[in-house]
Amino acid sequence: MLMMLAPMAASAQAKFGHVNSQEIIQAMPEFTKARTDIEALAKQYDADLKGMQEEIQKKAEALEKEQATLPANIKQRREQELQEMYQKYQQSAQDNQQALAKEQSEKMQAITTKVLDAIKSVGQTDGYVYIMDIAGGIPYISTTLSTDVTAKVKAKLGLK
Repeated sequence: MLMMLAPMAASAQAKFGHVNSQEIIQAMPEFTKARTDIEALAKQYDADLKGMQEEIQKKAEALEKEQATLPANIKQRREQELQEMYQKYQQSAQDNQQALAKEQSEKMQAITTKVLDAIKSVGQTDGYVYIMDIAGGIPYISTTLSTDVTAKVKAKLGLK
């Protein structure tokens, strides 16, 4: 009979926790800085693209005005030049989008790793069996059987 009660006693002491990682991440100064850096980079990319777009527009308008008086070979060369500029614009827009996504991914990876390390530390220090992240869309967590450790993780990271 004691053998049957031993596993029940062990499971009665098991601690389960939950955390809201999004709340923690949004409270981190690293997240605010990363967001500001990404927004500044996006503005820089947009300004560069806008400059390219304005240059294309000017050349297109100039070609349209002079079109009737230009010899065929010069007209063809300018049209090709305009097409190449437009392709360069499209390639730059695509490159900028990829660079922005990469930068955002790298910054968020560092932040997420820091949060996960803090969650693991709280779990190990306080003896939790599981700590579930409610930001991941878990449909139900019993707040009476699970402890919210968000505040402990924030404290581990030095956040308020």
